[in-house]
Amino acid sequence: MIETKTQIENKTENIKLYSSKAISGATFLGGPLAAGYMISENFKALNKPDDARKSLLIGIVVTIILFGGIFMLPEHIIDKIPRQIIPLMYTGIIWGIVEWKQGDILKAHKENNNTFFSAWKAAGIGLVSLLIIVIGIFGYAYLESSNPAYEIYDTKIAEFSKNENESLTFYDNIEFKSNSALLSELDDKVIPKWEKNIKLINELENIDGLPSDLSDQNKTLLKYSELRLEVFLLIKKAVSENTDKYDSRLKMLNIEIENELKKLN
Repeated sequence: MIETKTQIENKTENIKLYSSKAISGATFLGGPLAAGYMISENFKALNKPDDARKSLLIGIVVTIILFGGIFMLPEHIIDKIPRQIIPLMYTGIIWGIVEWKQGDILKAHKENNNTFFSAWKAAGIGLVSLLIIVIGIFGYAYLESSNPAYEIYDTKIAEFSKNENESLTFYDNIEFKSNSALLSELDDKVIPKWEKNIKLINELENIDGLPSDLSDQNKTLLKYSELRLEVFLLIKKAVSENTDKYDSRLKMLNIEIENELKKLN
């Protein structure tokens, strides 16, 4: 019996595959892990075990890098990113990869009226993938919260805040204080507290296991502390000389301080 052209081309007649639409939907729901699994299953069905293993491995690695990176981003940056942007981006990328690697096969599979896995099964895979990712994130969060570096950090930051609050009382009723009282307060209380805060921040940088987001925060705190110290030293100089010639510089320093504070919020 002579095979027809349709019979020769219908190489996927007896297998089930995941369509690119199903893979994209599951990816949006469950991330690259779901995509890696489903693309891998398609390659297995097509008798391409090496490609199947690579696809699954890539899906796992990309998921770890993607969600690990997102979890480590500072909260103020995460808040600025629209919630749907990241899923749409990686779903679009996955769709392009599926079309590149399996598009022709899936198109022929559909034209020959061969069987695809249901959208419900794809959605289920997406939900399982999502559950795995959520468990991983919570596990990472639990391990991070038990990091002893946090306790040390919180203790020193509490001391930093206490020094900050006490030093800023310098401005209370400043217009009613004599120059000698102002100088005494600056020398005995205010300036030493900001020198201490700079020392505290430098100590924080030497904590073992300090997360990168806290290390970035330290850089801002250090800049902020140096600016505060510079302001109070300049105020001392202005009071000692009984002059207002440093007012413009003080104004600029206070603007810089406000900018650093915005970074911390």
